[in-house]
Amino acid sequence: MAMVDVSRKPKVYREATATGTIKLKAETVRLIRSGKIAKGDPLYTAKLAGILAAKNTSSLIPLCHPLPLTNVEVNAEIVDDSTVKVTSTVRTRAQTGVEMEALVATAVSLLTIWDMVKQYEKDAKGQYPTTFIENIRVVKKIKKEL
Repeated sequence: MAMVDVSRKPKVYREATATGTIKLKAETVRLIRSGKIAKGDPLYTAKLAGILAAKNTSSLIPLCHPLPLTNVEVNAEIVDDSTVKVTSTVRTRAQTGVEMEALVATAVSLLTIWDMVKQYEKDAKGQYPTTFIENIRVVKKIKKEL
C-alpha cells in the first residue's frame, strides 16, 4: 500500500465543488430560521466545521495527500421547508485534485448540522424517521495549467 506518487506531475490550478443535503422535520427548519436552536446557529457552525474539515482531509482519509489549500468556501442554506443544502468549493495550486477536500467539507458540515439539531428530530418513539443526509457528490471539477 502506498500513496500515489505525484512528484513528477506539474502544479496546476485545481478546484472542486461538492454538495449534499440533510432532510429535517419542518419544525426543525423553522427553529433554524428563527434562531432558536439551543446550541446556536447550525448553518454558521456548519460553514466553520466544513472549512476546518477540508484543511484536515489528509488526516482523516488514509493515503490522501496533504494539500496547500488556497481557498475553501462553504455555503449552508435552507432550500425548502425540510431541506438544508451544503455546497463546498475548494481551490489549490497543486499536483493533485481537491475533490476529497470538497467532499469531506460537505460531509462534515452536514454532520455538524445534524449534531446541532438532532434533539428536535426525535419522534414519540425516540427515533429519527425523517432525517436523512443524502446526495453528497462532486458537482464540479476544474483543472487549469498555470
